[in-house]
Amino acid sequence: QVRLVESGGGLVQAGGSLRLSCTASGSIFSINVMAWYRQAPGKQRELVARIFSGGSTYYADPVLGRFTISRDNAKNTMYLQMNSLKPEDTAVYYCNANIIYWGQGTQVTVSS
Repeated sequence: QVRLVESGGGLVQAGGSLRLSCTASGSIFSINVMAWYRQAPGKQRELVARIFSGGSTYYADPVLGRFTISRDNAKNTMYLQMNSLKPEDTAVYYCNANIIYWGQGTQVTVSS
């Protein structure tokens, strides 16, 4: 079992930056892949970025070049650095591990 806790959301103006954190506990040795998803009101949850245990990453097209995913294994923490934020980035952001484990979500609101 893996427990995930996100932090770092908030309200920011367009063009600003935020950094989300996700700290894992429990059976962390079993984690092969971690990811950030987001869900905007009235929309389906979508993949934002993914990072594998070997360090390789994937980004969805809407965030490519603006967001950076990383992980600090010593701290059991994954990050999402979000720059040049746009109003369309407004959503609840969720941390995910091994596809099946989810955090509770953190709200990101970008004002125009």
